[in-house]
Amino acid sequence: MKFKYILPIFAAAFVCSCGDKKDASKAIDPVVEVKLATVSSESVPQTATYTATVESDLKNNISPNMSYRIERILVDVGDQVSKGQLLVQLDASSLNQLKLQIDNQKVEFNRISELYKVGGASKAEFDNAKMQIEVMESQYRQMSQNTQLFAPMSGVVTARNYDNGDMYAGTPILTIEKTNPVKVIMNVSEVHYKSIKKGQSVDITLDSYEGENFTGKITTVSPSIDIATHTFPVEVTINNPQQKVRPGMFARVTVNYGNKNHVLVPDESLVKQIGAGDRYVYVYNPKTSTVSYNKVQLGQHIGTKYEILSGVEDGQQVVIAGQARLAEGKKVKVVK
Repeated sequence: MKFKYILPIFAAAFVCSCGDKKDASKAIDPVVEVKLATVSSESVPQTATYTATVESDLKNNISPNMSYRIERILVDVGDQVSKGQLLVQLDASSLNQLKLQIDNQKVEFNRISELYKVGGASKAEFDNAKMQIEVMESQYRQMSQNTQLFAPMSGVVTARNYDNGDMYAGTPILTIEKTNPVKVIMNVSEVHYKSIKKGQSVDITLDSYEGENFTGKITTVSPSIDIATHTFPVEVTINNPQQKVRPGMFARVTVNYGNKNHVLVPDESLVKQIGAGDRYVYVYNPKTSTVSYNKVQLGQHIGTKYEILSGVEDGQQVVIAGQARLAEGKKVKVVK
């Protein structure tokens, strides 16, 4: 009597089990609906932007060659100066003392000279007295040149380190910088060495003048590459007749290396891998209705698209909506 109930119960269990597996299969692996965009290759300007600090074209520190008391400084920070302009008057009391010593020595020399003529002084005494005058006069000329300090070039005073009456102690009294033109020095990757040329124009923006563009010209390209950084310095000169661009300003220099044909993909097609900085794009295969998970190398961000250097080819279709439920080889359904 017990056996006739076993088979129906087992069959019912089997039917239920099979039904559960089919339902689970449908829940685990549904077809994902996605939206696609067809990408194309376009001619893209190959630009690179470098950051640098504006520097003066020339810089000169104004200092005497000996320790003097500063009698008067005739200019201040921000003043424009011309080449040959008197900038600093130093205390001339030491110079006046030396001048008095020279006058006394000349009197002594004249006395010895008269004695020498009549045999009252030796040739050595005459020569020694003459040499002392020459040495003292040479010292006087050097000191007189340093008691008045003149501008060696036209420019602007950018530093003043003393006040009137101070004793010169080694730090330059003034610093003068030539600010027309000015320059920036940027470090460029060695991959661009053959592409960057002397005389090439570049675009420059400054944080101090938001929305305003300046033009510079490459004036110096280093003939060697730094072995540690694999970069080389490039000097850019900026004409500055209105003195708007000042040393110390932060600059961004954009260099155009020509155009190349590269694929552009919509921003919304890019997927960032969690825990890494890599970017991926899901590329649709119309033959199998599946997607592949392609790692891409990004170039520039242009409007609402990214330049792709590798990973997607011209004419391919990429997923722009529905990526959250996708994986490599996943079957998808394309919707409008």
